[in-house]
Amino acid sequence: MAEIISIDDAEDPRVAVYRQVRERDLVGRQGGFIAEGEVVLHVLITGGGPHRAASLLIDGKRLDKLAPLIVALAQETPVYVAGQAVLDAIAGFPIHRGILAHGLRAPDAGAAALLAGLDGPALVLALHGIANHDNMGGLFRNAAAFGVDAVLLDATSCDPLYRKAIRVSVGAALKLPFARLAPGEDLPGVLEAAGFAVLALSPGGAEPLDGLDRPPRAALLLGAEGPGLPPDVLARTRTLSIRMAPGWDSLNVASAAAVALHELTRGPQS
Repeated sequence: MAEIISIDDAEDPRVAVYRQVRERDLVGRQGGFIAEGEVVLHVLITGGGPHRAASLLIDGKRLDKLAPLIVALAQETPVYVAGQAVLDAIAGFPIHRGILAHGLRAPDAGAAALLAGLDGPALVLALHGIANHDNMGGLFRNAAAFGVDAVLLDATSCDPLYRKAIRVSVGAALKLPFARLAPGEDLPGVLEAAGFAVLALSPGGAEPLDGLDRPPRAALLLGAEGPGLPPDVLARTRTLSIRMAPGWDSLNVASAAAVALHELTRGPQS
C-alpha cells in the first residue's frame, strides 16, 4: 500500500510541487499537472488513461473515504495528509474538496502516430485555437460522452491538462488520447494523410449537419469562439452548420461540439 505521510508544515519540501497551485499552473509544470477532486482522482488512478499519479495531498478527514483509491496506487506513491489550514497554506487558496494529486503526463507521440493507431472506422475531434480552459474541459467531456477515439490540438490551443480544464472535463482529459501538433504543422493535412474526412463546423457551413451520412473515418474540426476557423482552413474542408432559430447563428464551442457529436454518432455512416 502507498505510504501515508503526515504534513504539519506548509513549507515542508516534500510537498513543494503543490505550493501556490494557481500561480504555478500559469507558467507550466514541465511534464507534470495538478488534478483536483475525488471524481478526477478516481479517473487518474483507475480510469486506464496514459497518465499516472506521482503523489497525493489530501485533507486528513478524507483519508478513510479515499482508502479504496489509495490501495489502488503504486506502492511507491506517497500520500501526504494535512489538516485543512495547512493544505490551504500550501496551495495558496482554500481547497474545499481537500483532494489534490500531482500527476505525470505521458509522452506525446505526435498526431501522426496517434492517428495511425486508429484502425478502421474512427471519429476524431480536432481543435484549432481553443484558448479557454473551461471550453477545453467541456470539449473533452463531450468527446468522452460521445465515444470520440482521439483529440487533436493545434499548437495554439491551451493545455487540456491544466487543472481547471481537467476539472471541467470531469477527468475525461486524463483518459482520452490526445496529441498536439507542432507549430506550423497543418491540422487538416495531417488528418487527410491519415485517411480522415475533415468536417469543419461553422455558422456559414455549406451543408446542414442534421442528416449527414458520416464518413467511416471522420474528424470534426472546431475553432475558437468569435474568430472561428480561418478562411484558408474552411476552404480546404467540408463545412457543416447547425440549424438554429432565425436571427441567431452561434453557440458556445463546447455546446456546438455536443450537438455535432450527437448527430455524427447517431446517424448512418456512408
